[in-house]
Amino acid sequence: MRDVDVVVIGAGQAGLSGAYHLRRVGLRPDEDFVVLDHSPRPGGAWQFRWPSLTYGKVHGMHALPGMELTGADESRPSSEVIGAYFSRYERTFDLRVHRPVDVRAVREGEDGRLLVESSEGTYATRAVINATGTWDRPFWPRYPGQETFLGRQLHTADYPGPEAFAGRRVVVVGGGTSGTQHLMEIAEVAAETTWVTRRPPVFREGPFGEEQGRAAVSLVEERVRSGLPPLSVVSVTGLPLTDAIRRARTDGVLDRLPMFDRITPTGVAWDDGRAVAADVILWATGFRAVIDHLAPLRLREPGGGIALDGTRAVRDPRIHLVGYGPSASTIGANRAGRAAVHEIQQLLDRAPALDPEPAVAAVPL
Repeated sequence: MRDVDVVVIGAGQAGLSGAYHLRRVGLRPDEDFVVLDHSPRPGGAWQFRWPSLTYGKVHGMHALPGMELTGADESRPSSEVIGAYFSRYERTFDLRVHRPVDVRAVREGEDGRLLVESSEGTYATRAVINATGTWDRPFWPRYPGQETFLGRQLHTADYPGPEAFAGRRVVVVGGGTSGTQHLMEIAEVAAETTWVTRRPPVFREGPFGEEQGRAAVSLVEERVRSGLPPLSVVSVTGLPLTDAIRRARTDGVLDRLPMFDRITPTGVAWDDGRAVAADVILWATGFRAVIDHLAPLRLREPGGGIALDGTRAVRDPRIHLVGYGPSASTIGANRAGRAAVHEIQQLLDRAPALDPEPAVAAVPL
């Protein structure tokens, strides 16, 4: 067992932001704090994105604190560009991320410490920054007849790119950003596509500025404060009406059908008698927060989520969730990482406030 002041779980945008701010307030990596990451290499969830998601197609990627990303080739896969950027960030700020490390449980220890049990051993710590994201927990809805389908079913997490769907009849389920991106790519090579969503999609025209961003975050914060599971980003902000989406709507690619009632061996069907034949069902149905390792601490509220006060878990102020709920965006993760460290400083009886942000270095790729 090793003693540290802080354990950071996860090294995506939120975890690296937290680790960066821990360094800024004087905590030493591998002595005062440790960063544990489940993934095999730098890049957070970005490293698993499908090859056709090039950097130029990424919406709203905000730079990590202290280092801008400039000059990236927009035609390169986002997994490569952002993976290289995260890797250089870890080296530049000497964050010493341990990987691959699986965190199995966080439970109560002795003398007010938490025990973080992992595949590389147990850490006794005074605080935890949980930045585990959602990628490892894809959400698969269940529908009658699902097990009888003779074709292929897969989730966004396993999306290989459009080539795998050439000449196939494909049903895409889900009204989020991933679902629409997959659908528009697949429609170019598939024999037939059908788009199915639970609710009519909302397309957002015009700029999405600071005021709209604050309003969206406020809606998510309200749910989290109430102990409810966070909403998806698109359910709050709507889909941006880009030129590509306009073309797809004009071409009929984004003609949406309501959710089917059951799955048959050869496709999907509705109770009104409508049926669609399919070779593939692609579930672009989102992800859920990876927080099962926190279960021994009994942080969940009756509504199923973890109630937060800022980044602190209401039921245990030693636990800070970043990249969860209102901070589940790249800019939100940056701010939450800083806020969590500010709170942890007070818990550790260290300096009461962070200094202003230093000048930002540009990293050309």
